[in-house]
Amino acid sequence: MDESAKFKEGLKVRREVLGADYVDGSIAKADDFMMAFQTITTEWCWGHAWARPGLDRKTRSMINLAMLTALKQPNELKLHVRGALTNGVSVEEIKEILIHATTYCGVPAGLEAFKAAHEVLKAEGAL
Repeated sequence: MDESAKFKEGLKVRREVLGADYVDGSIAKADDFMMAFQTITTEWCWGHAWARPGLDRKTRSMINLAMLTALKQPNELKLHVRGALTNGVSVEEIKEILIHATTYCGVPAGLEAFKAAHEVLKAEGAL
């Protein structure tokens, strides 16, 4: 794989937020087909968006939790709850983000988000 500068930068940020074991495992498991996605997400999400200087990582994590609630993506939300904890988002802040998102996104979306976050927070010993 010929790694671009954005891929390398994104890989560094992605490892710091989500954990090297998770990130390196995802890349190691990727065959040629799935590596296309790994490259896109590492360059675009982590190398372009997350590496920008305009917002700190805590704020980016908080935004992600709200957006993933709106999109009804509990599996991805679980991953980003772990990242949010790494980035200094407190359990109380996570709860408030999900309450706020539930108000705007609807109770079914909020319920899925709360259940996903609760599972991770318990597993991480935060509850």
